[in-house]
Amino acid sequence: MEVDKVPPVVDESTPEEAVEKKAEKCEMKGEEYAYLDATGFTSELFKIEIRGLPKYYGIGELKKLLNVKMKLSTNKIKIMKPGSPFIFICFRNQEDREAAIKALDGYKWKGKELSAFEAKPAPDPLVRRRKEASGTEGEPMNIKRRTVEASATSLAYLSYEQQLKQKQSEMENVLQKFGKELWSSIPTLRVFVEKQRQEHGGLPCAFEPIRPSPMQDGYRNKCEFSIGKDAQGVKRVGFRVGSYTNGFLEVEPIAHLKHIPDCMKQAVALFEEFVQSSPFEVYSAETYQGYFRQMTVRMSHATGQVMVIVGVHLQSLSETEQKDMKAAIVECLTSETGKKAGICSIHFEVIQKRQQGQYTNPIEHLYGDTHIEDTILGLTFRISPGAFFQINTPAAQLLYQCAIDVAAPDRNTSLLDICCGTGTIGLCFARHCKQVLGVDIVEQAIKDAEYNAQKNGIENCKFFAGNADDLITSLIRQANISPEQQESLIAIVDPPRAGLHIRSITQLRNARGLDKLVYVSCSPQSAIKNWIDLMRPCSKQLRGDPFVAKKAIAVDMFPHTPHTELIILFERETEKKSESVAEEATVNDVRETHEGSQLSVDV
Repeated sequence: MEVDKVPPVVDESTPEEAVEKKAEKCEMKGEEYAYLDATGFTSELFKIEIRGLPKYYGIGELKKLLNVKMKLSTNKIKIMKPGSPFIFICFRNQEDREAAIKALDGYKWKGKELSAFEAKPAPDPLVRRRKEASGTEGEPMNIKRRTVEASATSLAYLSYEQQLKQKQSEMENVLQKFGKELWSSIPTLRVFVEKQRQEHGGLPCAFEPIRPSPMQDGYRNKCEFSIGKDAQGVKRVGFRVGSYTNGFLEVEPIAHLKHIPDCMKQAVALFEEFVQSSPFEVYSAETYQGYFRQMTVRMSHATGQVMVIVGVHLQSLSETEQKDMKAAIVECLTSETGKKAGICSIHFEVIQKRQQGQYTNPIEHLYGDTHIEDTILGLTFRISPGAFFQINTPAAQLLYQCAIDVAAPDRNTSLLDICCGTGTIGLCFARHCKQVLGVDIVEQAIKDAEYNAQKNGIENCKFFAGNADDLITSLIRQANISPEQQESLIAIVDPPRAGLHIRSITQLRNARGLDKLVYVSCSPQSAIKNWIDLMRPCSKQLRGDPFVAKKAIAVDMFPHTPHTELIILFERETEKKSESVAEEATVNDVRETHEGSQLSVDV
């Protein structure tokens, strides 16, 4: 977008004038900075760079330093790769930025002296990529674009048996990497790791054959569909095949994808027709204009119910226009076609910039049921629009049964369900143990968990809303186990893709009486650091005895995709076994002294 006018140069004596001058400088640089005006406000105008950061720090630690200890009003922290010595932080105005530079420049943190200074706004990655993709004469270069099949179901070209073999092999690679990381980062465990490798085919623990999904096609009970335009400019409801950073944002149809159930495809086709005929434009990530942005569809394999959540940018719509839009959405989705698709619940999500401490967008119920219900292991679960629920219900039954089998609870067992969501795992465990205590950061999910417990007549479960990082110690006190009466404590964790925060790991490690932990991961590569921290020797921070990985089981929750769920059972060693591991560590220390750097060849 060419800039016709360049505003006059002004004195930077006020924050408002600073914005104008910064925008002026950026406009003169061309289209890559046009977004600074187009968005109305962007914190890129008030960005600083911090250098000299310590090698090891957590983003949570940094946020606490900036926002709590130093009381700086940060708007956005732009996370770099782990261990990066620099980072960018954005603010809402020039005054806050100047205060931050003054406070941070020369500040000492973790033995390092920080330097802080103004940073230029980042260029628009979409415009930059398009420029890079143009030849010297302006002709577009040949950019390889992935099809929607390759993006969403990259393994669909393989038979299901071949998919399982590939996933089993990939999970073996993950466990091998886990073993190598243990070997290199915890020298005192090297002899123990070598022994485990010899017993388990090169792996650090036993690994059972992958469990196949009972249902391979049409298994997804939730999909988030983008609303946009395809390469020909036609309005679509489907999956985005590109990204902002690689220069194209096309949305392609999903009717031929194997993992999406027919009822969802029918709902998407119906709403796509509505969007194409609607006077309201689809949202554009390039211009920040438009209204319809996404459509989330949830369905129940048990009841056939279909819930639709339409995500909209309201822009400057009046109350009357909003009311008309909502009425039109309901009229469309409750038509005969919508009823045939099973649509019985309609919600309206307002997509907006979230405030600090806000984890979800506002959702308004427009029509029909407020929730839908599904069943796992004979239990009925209520699902709200934003609640987490495993996306493959038949395979979730298999996953939870595997978790119960490896944990082997009894009537004297108390279970901590960390990141419990709607309580599915904990409630499935409840019939096998004394009590279940669950925690999740999403309040609505906890309300669903409490409802689900009542609905199923389960009385030995309690659920708490809050950050698991802060509540694990309280849950352990609440469990109040008595080892003298043969009572035991087990934790099951099913965290988001990024894994658990080190605070949660620390509290689990330091928990007395917690001798067994089941870690369920949807992103095993990301969980390796958590697993290693569970096995680290005692330290000032990790005072409790280390856990040891005993057994791993992969469950294919996501047929036709490369993703796999992995369960690992960790146990604390008994006193006798701990002495054995300690002896191995002592032998290893002697060996390390004699062989020196030759040990690195053994990895």
